[in-house]
Order: sequence, then C-alpha cells, then structure tokens
Amino acid sequence: MCGIVGWANLNSNSSPNEADEMLLRAMCAKIKHRGPDSEGVFLSESVALGMRRLSVIDLYTGAQPVFNEDRAISVVMNGEIYNFQELQKDLEQRGHKFFTHTDTEVLPHLYEEHGVLMVEKLNGMFAFALWDSRRKKLFMARDRFGEKPLYYGVFAGKLFFASELKALLAHADVETRINFQALRQYLAFDYVPAPLSIYQGIFKLPAAHSLTLENGEIRIERYWNLSFQKRQPTPSVEEAAEELRALLADATKMRFMSDVPLGVLLSGGVDSSSIAAFAQQFSSQPVKTFSIGFDEASFDESHFARQVATHLGTEHYEDILSVDKAADLLPEIATWLDEPLADASILPTFLLSRFARSEVTVALGGDGGDEIFAGYPWYYAHKMAERYEKIPRFLRQNFFESIVNNLPTGTKNMPFDFMAKRFIKALANQDLVARHHSFFGSFTISEQENLLTDAVKSQNGADIYGEARRWLKTWDSDNLIDSGNAIDSDNVIERMLFLDMKFYLAENILTKIDRASMAVSLEVRSPFLDPRIAEFSASLPRDYKLNCNSAKFAFGNTGKFILKKAVAPLLPDSVTKRRKKGFVIPVAAWLKGKLNPLACDLLAPERIKKQGLFNPTFVNKLLTEHETGKANHFKTLWTLLIFQLWSDNFSPKD
Repeated sequence: MCGIVGWANLNSNSSPNEADEMLLRAMCAKIKHRGPDSEGVFLSESVALGMRRLSVIDLYTGAQPVFNEDRAISVVMNGEIYNFQELQKDLEQRGHKFFTHTDTEVLPHLYEEHGVLMVEKLNGMFAFALWDSRRKKLFMARDRFGEKPLYYGVFAGKLFFASELKALLAHADVETRINFQALRQYLAFDYVPAPLSIYQGIFKLPAAHSLTLENGEIRIERYWNLSFQKRQPTPSVEEAAEELRALLADATKMRFMSDVPLGVLLSGGVDSSSIAAFAQQFSSQPVKTFSIGFDEASFDESHFARQVATHLGTEHYEDILSVDKAADLLPEIATWLDEPLADASILPTFLLSRFARSEVTVALGGDGGDEIFAGYPWYYAHKMAERYEKIPRFLRQNFFESIVNNLPTGTKNMPFDFMAKRFIKALANQDLVARHHSFFGSFTISEQENLLTDAVKSQNGADIYGEARRWLKTWDSDNLIDSGNAIDSDNVIERMLFLDMKFYLAENILTKIDRASMAVSLEVRSPFLDPRIAEFSASLPRDYKLNCNSAKFAFGNTGKFILKKAVAPLLPDSVTKRRKKGFVIPVAAWLKGKLNPLACDLLAPERIKKQGLFNPTFVNKLLTEHETGKANHFKTLWTLLIFQLWSDNFSPKD
C-alpha cells in the first residue's frame, strides 16, 4: 500500500531539472501519511513517477518504481494485487525474470504480454501508473470497485496524477476554483461522484476505468462491468449458500496474505462478522479484532461485536466514541479530506483505524456487503414505494402523509419519524434516480433552489443526476443500448444495486475507508469486493438478496438473504437474524449539544454571506428548527458543516 504521484508530458519533451525533482518530491511529501516507510522517484524527459510506500509485502526489496528487465517499462502502484503469485508463476514460465517478491512487479511484465488488457487479469485493489518508454505511452487504471483513488488534471502542458487531490495542489499552476456542478452533486449525494472533483479542471478516474495518454491524446475507457444475467439452471438456496461460503472463504484467504501484523475491523454486523469468522479459520492464533462503541445506547452495537469475538475466540479490542472525542476529531479529519464528504461515520471509522493501527498494519473489513447483497434499507423502501403507490391518492395524502408530517421529532438511532418523512419526501420524485438518492441523500433539487445563491445557480445548468442516469440507460433484452455503460436488467432493485456500486460504494464508502485508514497508515482490505463475489451475487435471482416474499419483509429484515444463509453456520443468531442498523452516530443530538457551538460558528449568517455560496437565511432556518426540536435537520446540517470544515482547510484561490 502506498500513494502515487507524477506526470507525463502531453507533447514536447524536456530533460528533467532540479525544479522537476523538487516538485515531484513535494507532491510525494503531501501524501507521506499513505506511505511512511520509504520514497521512490523516477524522472525522464517525458515522465515523472513518484511514490510513498507502506511496507506490507516483501518488506526489504519491494521498493518502487519497479521496471521490466530492460527498464523500458516503469510502474508505480497504490494497492495490492491478490493473485500476483499465480500471475508471476505464469509470467516466469513465459520467460520473464523477476527481481523482487512484490506484487507490483507483475505489472510491467503483464503489460508486455497483454498490453492494456492486462488490467482484466488483476484481482485486487489498485490504482497504478505505467510508463511505456518505447511507445511514449502512459497507462493508468483504477480497480473495479474504486477501493483506491486516482485524481488527474492537465496543467502547463502535462497530465498530472496523484492518489490524493492535495498532492496536485503542490503545483503552482493548479487553481482551486470550486466546480459548482460538483458542489450541487455533493449537496444531493453527500459526496462528489467521479468523474468530477470539487475543483474545476481536476478529475477522478472512475472505478473500473483506465486512462491512456499517447500522442498527446487522452483516452478513458471502461474495462469491466457487472452483468446481471442469471445462471441457468437456477441454483437452489442451499447450493447458492454453499458456493457463496466457499467464495468468501477464498477471498478472505487471498487477502490474509501479509508480512506484517493483520487484524479485522469488527462492527458486530453480518458483513464484518463473516470476515472475522473466515479470518479466524485461517489463523493459527486468535485474530485481533477491533470495534467502536458509543455512549448513547440506541447507537451502540459494541456488545454484538463482543458476542462475535467471544463466539469466534478472537483477541478483541474496544474503544468508545464520545461526543467530546468527536468534537476533537472533526477538525483533524477535515485536514485529511481532499473533498467534502458528509458521511458522518467517517468519525468512528477514523477512530477505529487509529485504534487498530496501534496493534496492526493491515486490517480486513466488511465493506461492500450491503451493495452486493441488498443490505441497505432504501432497497426495501423501493419495494414499499411500489406497494404504497397502489393506495388511492386521496387516502395517501389526507391520511398517511398527514399523520407522518405531524409525527413528533425523534433523535435516537434512525427514529421512525425521520425515516417516514424521508420516505414521503422521496415519493415526490417520479424519476427513479432522484427518488433513490432522496431516500438517503441530503438536499433535493428543490431544497437546493432555496439553499444556493443566485450566483451559484446562474453558473450551473447541468443535470445533477445526469451521470447516474447515464449508467441506467434504457435496457432492452434484444438490443442493449450502449452496453458498455448500461445495466442488463430492468429490475428496480438490481438497477439500484448497480448504481450504488458505481457511485455510493466507490465515491462514498470506499473514499471514507481510504482517507480514514491511510491518514494513520493502515491498509484496509475488503474480501466482499473480490469481483467473483459480486459477479456471483448478480447472477442469482433478486429474491436471493432482497427476499420480498418472506413474512419478515414487512419489518425490513430480508436484505442479504443468501449471505445470511451462507454464514449462519459460522455466527451466532444475534448476528444473522437481527435488523441492520449501520454505522450510525448520534449527530442529531450532538448538533443540539456539544457540537452546537461549532455548528453555530461555521454556519453563522455573516460567514455564510461572505462565502457567497449559500443563502444565510435558509441555513439559519435549518439550524434554528433543529435546535428548537421543530424538525430533525441533522442530515442537511451535517452536510453543510462538513463543507465549511473542508473549505477552511482547502479554501479556493481568489
């Protein structure tokens, strides 16, 4: 694991000078936290490659950049290739010579054999840059799910790239002007989805995409897409559960390889508990597991993690995230965020990462299970919406919606009134993409009209959900339109699973994990994101994931049906038979208490007015209504608060 930086000339070549090396090392210094163990650089007349290394595999000879035999091909990589030993064995049989035992070294040799198609053979989490000096070609790629980030932009006749946006800001020609389209997407989604970044002129390479620079032209292509074509004949539930159990075991075993101490991040939910169970099977001694709890009882699930640890016999560690710790952590976390990210669970994720790093260098996590096996409540909400809309309109409006809108405001973990009001608000959107993000996002389009100033609205006319809709183009079983960027399913749940893998998983969940863990030099690996598992799940009937025919459906407890079947023999019933809560923190109560002074300061009318982006009257209304208990605006207020904290650390240039 590490961080990478560099650039390639678009056209003209020039011999590298002292200023070039100083810039390259300055970019490396910006991401030293990603790789505290060593630094490596390579400069030529056409390209510059830099990296910061966190030593995990081949501790003593695995430095980067790495090269092929004649040094014509050079590579820097952030991440891990889990099937590198298998690839290396095949390459050696073809005559390639290896000089280290690091996974990165397979890349230049794989490129020699397969060209840019090499990326299809990789099972791992990665973002890499490869320079082919013979063809004067730069080739970069990001893993299938987006576990590892890759930013890029063109400045001063060169294509610059980096693992984190802050490294690009080391260049004097980079302007930090906010992209208003990205701002509106952040307000709607709680994150900025690829390909945009929060700044104009800087972009993110989407997951499962490659970028090629050759002859002055930049070409971006998708190299993998998830198909929902069903297996024939359909396996029984028992057969599918057995196959999934074997796949998860193998995926965990592949990610268990390390030359440094390794543990498991354990929330007590079915995903992380499953990984802990498989990890313990492959360990000759108790695996170290780590969990975070909360002072507020309705939010605390640490006792479930403790039950799992006892059941599996792991060496368990716990910490508590109090409101005082949260207040102290917020400003620190803001310094690690290149872009605003309004997922409040980054607080416990950062604390958990720092806590785990005191004992281990690598940790396995359960990320990806919800998106692959339909674990989130909004998939359930889509099916409930289909049923709700069959009720006569007058009855919905005059009875159900009237009751919901007058429910008292709660502040406990996912209070019923908050979920019910959000459900009703989302139904106002007939557009599927807008409705989906209204279930869990922050500001709707109409709310943004009240929030944003005229100056912002006048400079942005693009569709906020346009990029998401591009991935959900009309599907026809006989004529798949633009099959490279569409989904081969017309099922609502599968379409939303597909969308969440492309957006929410890549740009929210995995960005959160990457920033929180790499800030403390911890490598986190996610066995659920083995592509074989996603492909297997997608090939199963929808009811194997969200079991809408179950009697439990009315209680929202039927997500991840096949996963729970697969791991039931390994885990206690308290894990596999309870409803999902998620990694939620008491933001609503904290914004009325310990965090209120910070919120009042960051969202003060004079400060908002000076910034020129938001309507101070509307922002103050949100804060006042939340403070008085008139409404629960924790989602929207948190989104604004995080943006303000981010802005303080990465303020735009005039």
